Amino acid sequence: MPGTILIGAQWGDEGKGKATDLLADKMDLVVRYQGGNNAGHTVVVGGRTFRLHLVPSGILHPHITTLIADGVVIDPGVLLAELAALEAQGISTAKLMVSANAHLIMPWHKERDKLAERYLGNNKIGTTGRGIGPAYGDKVARLGIRVQDLLDLKILAQKVDVVLRERNPLLAKVYNRLPFDADAVVEEYATYAEALRPRITDTSLYVWKALHDGKQVLFEGAQATMLDVDHGTYPFVTSSSPVAGGALAGTGIGPREIDRVIGLAKAYTTRVGSGPLPTEVQGGAGEVLSRDGAEFGTTTGRPRRCGWLDTVVLRYAARVNGLTELFLSKLDVLSSFDRIPVATGYRIDGEVTDDWPMTQTEVHHAEPVYEYFEGWREDISGVTSLAGLPRAARGYVEAIEKLSGVPVNAVFVGPGREQTLLRGAVGPGGPAGGQAPARPAAAPAAEGERP
Repeated sequence: MPGTILIGAQWGDEGKGKATDLLADKMDLVVRYQGGNNAGHTVVVGGRTFRLHLVPSGILHPHITTLIADGVVIDPGVLLAELAALEAQGISTAKLMVSANAHLIMPWHKERDKLAERYLGNNKIGTTGRGIGPAYGDKVARLGIRVQDLLDLKILAQKVDVVLRERNPLLAKVYNRLPFDADAVVEEYATYAEALRPRITDTSLYVWKALHDGKQVLFEGAQATMLDVDHGTYPFVTSSSPVAGGALAGTGIGPREIDRVIGLAKAYTTRVGSGPLPTEVQGGAGEVLSRDGAEFGTTTGRPRRCGWLDTVVLRYAARVNGLTELFLSKLDVLSSFDRIPVATGYRIDGEVTDDWPMTQTEVHHAEPVYEYFEGWREDISGVTSLAGLPRAARGYVEAIEKLSGVPVNAVFVGPGREQTLLRGAVGPGGPAGGQAPARPAAAPAAEGERP
């Protein structure tokens, strides 16, 4: 079936916006299946930079229908502001549709998010404070308010009243905050209802019909594998499932509809917020990666923590997502280094493993085991083909393929559409040639010694 899932293979910010834009030429639909406006995608087109938060990246292509599916939590004010900003930039949003089953972020979700982080102090998760986690929490607790509730203001008012009977005493007695006025909330959300009404639909049915009509559908997640609520570095994770299985649950389709699962990975590693990052480097090289990679969050502006590429993480991502291929971003950022460390395993309590650790304790005790690869020390941002890369850069890409067990079919050497090096076709059916390379029995020949 003609479904393609696009997954972040690390801790997010790998370049999914650009990858979606790259794939979108051959797509008919682009579907956002989880997360909220706590994530952002940056796409550079013709020298213009677009920063998207809730809207799928396919919106930049006029032939594409974009959908926000069931698994997303939506702040309607943020969504409408983002749509207005796109229209002001000359981008039509007429073909964007929103799932009736998606849950709404309500004012008390944002309030609770900020208060909880403040009370956690040094143990805070590092959320964006946009109400994402509390909205998912209410969804699971069956106290959520959905997009479809905007279509019946009587039901909306009843649900708001029920929730605030429980939430307002909590805010007042625990957090010493003023209660929310139910009538004012309903009045505010009634204005969103009128603006969103023409866009609300059964997105699960729409996608299923499109797939069975042979249309090409791209499923675009936010965040990434290592931030998955089940499979990431819990509790320092997001509140939803960015992995491939989350695309199915968050959209309402079955696994037989999927043909490709593409993993996005940076040529190094970053993450925003708290939590483990085994290959993190402080100062020196870390500052170079941050500076040359412009490592600041699209949505929050927060600086990203930086580290070397971690192929333990890539192998884990390949396993839990069933990756069929990798796209590698920001290879150009490594051009400043004489030699480049790559983590091939972890040393934990004196023993070396090349698999992701089972427990949080083991993750915190993990010391990366590095292989060193030769740097290329030249600007590659203008290179137009994989064959045109310096020998050392090609060797680096080949090592990633061997260590991850997944073929690399696109390499990004800059933020622009034209700064993409492809191996064969990237449209429907996948790139020409290439099964995943066999995972080596031992680490590849190093350009240096292990530390």
